[in-house]
Amino acid sequence: MRLRELRKSKGISQLKLAMDLSMNQNTISRYETGERQADYKTLIKIADYFHVSIDYLLERTDNPEMNK
Repeated sequence: MRLRELRKSKGISQLKLAMDLSMNQNTISRYETGERQADYKTLIKIADYFHVSIDYLLERTDNPEMNK
């Protein structure tokens, strides 16, 4: 998942992202290291937060654009 890349490119800490998404910082860390997989609702929250598609977030495409 591109979470770390997206987060760092925006200059956001794991703690800030966790607070903004009402999550635990440890959970964000585990998503970034691949220790844990985000569920569907969480993927939507993360993709919406960064304004990217879920496919981009999951590295299924290099196009970050969301289809609406």
